Amino acid sequence: MIGWARRHRWFLGVLGAGAVLRTITMLGYRPALWFPDSYTYVVTALRPRPDLVRPAGYSMFLRLLEPFHSFALVAAVQHLLGLGVGVLVYVTARRLRAPGWAAVLASVPALLDAYQVELEHLLVSDTLFAALVTAAACLAVSPASGRREAAGIGLLLAAATLTRTVGLPLVVVFAGWLVYRARGRVATAAVMLAAAALPILGYGAWFHATYHRIGLVGANGVFLYAKTMTFADCAAMRPPADLAVLCDPRPPGERPPAQEYVWSQDSPLVRLPGITFTRENDTLAGRFASLAIRSQPLDYLGSVTSELARSFTLGRPVYPDQEIYDYYEFPAEPPAPPGRYPAMVGAGFAQRYQRGPIDTRIVEPYAGWMRAYQRVAHLPGAAVLVILLLPPVAAGVRRFRPASTAWLLPWTTATVLLVMPAAVAEFDYRYVLPAVPVACLAAALALSKPSFTNIPINVRI
Repeated sequence: MIGWARRHRWFLGVLGAGAVLRTITMLGYRPALWFPDSYTYVVTALRPRPDLVRPAGYSMFLRLLEPFHSFALVAAVQHLLGLGVGVLVYVTARRLRAPGWAAVLASVPALLDAYQVELEHLLVSDTLFAALVTAAACLAVSPASGRREAAGIGLLLAAATLTRTVGLPLVVVFAGWLVYRARGRVATAAVMLAAAALPILGYGAWFHATYHRIGLVGANGVFLYAKTMTFADCAAMRPPADLAVLCDPRPPGERPPAQEYVWSQDSPLVRLPGITFTRENDTLAGRFASLAIRSQPLDYLGSVTSELARSFTLGRPVYPDQEIYDYYEFPAEPPAPPGRYPAMVGAGFAQRYQRGPIDTRIVEPYAGWMRAYQRVAHLPGAAVLVILLLPPVAAGVRRFRPASTAWLLPWTTATVLLVMPAAVAEFDYRYVLPAVPVACLAAALALSKPSFTNIPINVRI
């Protein structure tokens, strides 16, 4: 045991520091931190039914913990998931013979980045999603990759998809990886696809029975419409009359961020009769977005590129607005109570869940320690870009050519997680964080020595 601890002393030190940071956060912000989406998740947890805007996976996670009536417990479990992500990255990197220093460094962002810790303390789906995706990636690149493992990968990806729909494209990515790894044999990939499809199709059937609509959510057209409003020019599009009502006469440079076209009362879409996410409004918004992309493909690509570039800035400029930006910072004052009607209703459900007050209590000096830590200990966006560039660069340089291609799967996974929000909705700082652990895993594996196909399953770490 002493020898094992000595071999992994650097990682154990990082893991211990991560546990201390999370303990201080729990002491400083009780019971948890709230985000506008949090209230909707709680409503769905206590009144189970598919939501039109986001799938119900995180709500079912909340419902699983509901008998304890403690949002502090929810936050604690999320912090444990965050620590688990760091452990998965390190263990997988070592098992695939990455250098020890590379494996330790790969775990550092997941364990010590202040924004990762803060995200874990928020009652939102991203920490659960990141843990599911990271677990699937680690299982997929592990030495053992039989049909039992494929079924596990499929179930993890299904759970990730039902937590955040951006996980759906990963099912195809992982299937392609399994086919590639098996040298063209499709049986293992077929098992994975079947394991992923059953829960996803089951949820789709529940969604259809509830709303008589096909899909997992009912907001895809709305969010794509909001995305295209960053560049859509109705003079170039020449939309028919029924779509022209969604035009914004202001030049793109004078328009608000994309999210305002989903939630603001001034949005042409929100002003239409009925709720924003009716089948009719979502279909109309989707048609408008499709016409905008077909009419202005270069503008669309430019918009995607500019949104994606926000992931790689050296600093952390305010975006999309100060209100949302502040939710990702450890606050010095308790957040204001929800102002929108749906969130106010959700707050009532949250009080039922907690069986008591839900207001965040800020306790010093612990909260102040985390605020000070966050000012200096976070991963810059530019560092994320360097991490993403490292594997393909290493693969192209003979001196550091990796002996296996195991890095390809986590690298592709990270890339998809970064590109998809920019392509179909908008950039958000919290959308970047779930991509970081798998990107770091890819960077460590790019430096691994032997081929993963030659590593025995019982490799000691």
